[in-house]
Amino acid sequence: MITLSKLEQVQEWTATHQADLAYISDPRTIQYLTGFYSDPIERVLALVVFADQDPFMFAPALEVEAIKETGFKFPVYGYLDHEDPWQLIATQVKTRVANPKQIVLEKNQLTVDRLEQLKRVLPTTSFDKDITPYINQLRVIKTPDEIEKLNIAGKWADFAFEKGFAAVKAGRSEQQVVAELQYALMKEGIMQMSFDTLVQAGAHAAEPHGATNATKFKQNELILFDLGTIWDGYISDASRTVALGTPTAKQREIYDVCLEAQLTAQSAAKPGMTAAELDQVARSIIDKAGYGEYFIHRLGHGMGMSEHEFPSIMAGNEMVLQPGMCFSIEPGIYIPGVAGVRIEDCVHITDSGCEPFTHTSKELTYVG
Repeated sequence: MITLSKLEQVQEWTATHQADLAYISDPRTIQYLTGFYSDPIERVLALVVFADQDPFMFAPALEVEAIKETGFKFPVYGYLDHEDPWQLIATQVKTRVANPKQIVLEKNQLTVDRLEQLKRVLPTTSFDKDITPYINQLRVIKTPDEIEKLNIAGKWADFAFEKGFAAVKAGRSEQQVVAELQYALMKEGIMQMSFDTLVQAGAHAAEPHGATNATKFKQNELILFDLGTIWDGYISDASRTVALGTPTAKQREIYDVCLEAQLTAQSAAKPGMTAAELDQVARSIIDKAGYGEYFIHRLGHGMGMSEHEFPSIMAGNEMVLQPGMCFSIEPGIYIPGVAGVRIEDCVHITDSGCEPFTHTSKELTYVG
């Protein structure tokens, strides 16, 4: 049996759906299909995949050589800042398909302005079909090679936890600890984090998406860490909550409930159950303990090349878990003015259960 490359699978889908070509514009999708990643910011980066011809890449002129160096074997076209990129894309399309009738898009990524620009230069073309659901399905099952990269990224996240925990001292700030753990990673050659590292002390941790700031650590409080690293394009994402001094009885209770929810859900995750069922495993424990109103987000999200990918592990999602799916299991309890606790591992579904990418102990760790 011939195995199609990821790019060939997109080409086949495009042909099957009677489209002339697919316009791929999400930088992570482009990386997934070609191996090249760049955030073009305000410039235009696109992979154009035809139903029955070779694809091409379109990029700012300053990216062209970098694309070629990845081994991309098809044409690469660059543009200068003063040129009209949309007209240049249309010209290249029309040299291959004189009058394209249907172009499929990643609708979850393309802005209204950019869609209008495509319609301006290709006024007789329909852009009503969305390839996003197919891309999601293509990316959701990781290969053994992808899982190995995720495992390595996870090992570096464990290293970061070790360095971060050791840096906590009363009177130091959240920002100082982030700087120290990231410097330790950089000395080992890990130059990028998956997302902005989060360290939150005491009541500040009750803001699930609050940013690390100058808050200083105090004795007898909980401290939340949420971090991840990148290895060969693949990320890690994990959370731990630790104690400086002796937490109050209330803080300890919150921690124990959250830990039970996380461990129970991770033990339960297996092929055949739905995402909603897994979310309910953790949520029911937190609800029963009386903290349901303080668990204010889904249990987890998909991960791989991005920290938040398809699918969501949440109520209402009846998607059946399959081997190779990778996602976070991260229950949290956030009580304003008291404390915030989140405990998280990302896992991949195996034939009989799941395996985590990070292995730092989840028993309450005392630091400082």
